[in-house]
Amino acid sequence: MWGMKFGYKARTKEGELQVGNVEASTRDAALSILLGHQLFVLSIEEEQSGAWYTRILDLFNRVKSQDIMVFTRQFATLLASQVPLSDSLASLYKQTTKPVLKEAVAAIANDIDAGFSLSQALERHKTIFSEFYINMVKSAEVTGRLSEVLDFLADYSEKQATLISKVKNALTYPAFVIVLFVVVVAVMVTMVFPQITPIFAQSHVALPFFTQVLLGVSQFMSAWWWVLTIALAAVVILLIDYFQTSEGKAVLDTLTLKTPIMGPLFQKLYIARFAESARVLIKGGLTIPQAVEISSRTIGNTIYAELLQDAAEQIRKGRLLSQALGQMPEFPPLVSQLIAVGESTGRLEDLLAKVNDFYSREVENTVDNLVELIQPILMVVIGVVVAILFASILLPIYNLSQTF
Repeated sequence: MWGMKFGYKARTKEGELQVGNVEASTRDAALSILLGHQLFVLSIEEEQSGAWYTRILDLFNRVKSQDIMVFTRQFATLLASQVPLSDSLASLYKQTTKPVLKEAVAAIANDIDAGFSLSQALERHKTIFSEFYINMVKSAEVTGRLSEVLDFLADYSEKQATLISKVKNALTYPAFVIVLFVVVVAVMVTMVFPQITPIFAQSHVALPFFTQVLLGVSQFMSAWWWVLTIALAAVVILLIDYFQTSEGKAVLDTLTLKTPIMGPLFQKLYIARFAESARVLIKGGLTIPQAVEISSRTIGNTIYAELLQDAAEQIRKGRLLSQALGQMPEFPPLVSQLIAVGESTGRLEDLLAKVNDFYSREVENTVDNLVELIQPILMVVIGVVVAILFASILLPIYNLSQTF
């Protein structure tokens, strides 16, 4: 869900007027952030959200996980070297090349100079730093293990980026081949077929069914290609805009999980992500329901987020985590069984690590198998379609040659 931006006027404890904006999911959440910064809020209003094209442009300007990983690694190294927090941020500002992240680092440094804690400063940039990231920093501030936690966050970001990269790489080649094939078919239908249509019409040769269909499609696309282009662009824009809404994201996440091949892959990816984030949050001193609830916001899937939020509520009412997850079909029995062992032996963190390791390996194996299977299947499908296209052209030409 996209965060909303709220403009505010507030006074500090010293009575100084402060004007700015804050991003949050609701007005109450924005107000809580400001109160957490010990500000006396005078007014707070939602700013008008940008048009759909502004949000599309934001996709190209967003900070990537790779940027966050490098920033966090450098931050941890500076703090471990006993460099003061303000000096570390000043150094990071000079080293950061991503404009959006550079601007955020400058704002964080200013907030810290104004007396805010690091977690409070990060909280004002939720579009860049996840709630998981912010809560880990908050727990580190309590325990005094900030550089250690930042090291973990860098490792965590790297593992997540590797998993996501494997999935993307598995889909890149098939997507490229499909797009190239569609372009070739479009050229044949719009440019090649119109040239031979008059020949078949004048010869009165009986045309096979596939040839008749392709010639009909060719004539339609030649006459109305501009309408199809506009319609396709409009549909793409509307879909992008819709899938950025909470309802659209829920629909997309549901379809992702129901896809025959990719659904099980993403299920394993989400389980591995949950197990790792919950383990670290529990290790950082958070209670199990807090860890589960915060982990739900790091999953990246609204269906699993709702399930984990429900699990957190059940735990607060006295149920065990293994019991809460055991009744949810989206979590395989192995997950609840391993967690139950961890709960009974007092080694929940270790067993969550095993869950993460198991499903991370499953994701890697599945991706490797997909790479091996998709390419030959794709070649066969494309070969069949190409054969039909050429047969649709060559058979009428052969029949035409028989009349002479």
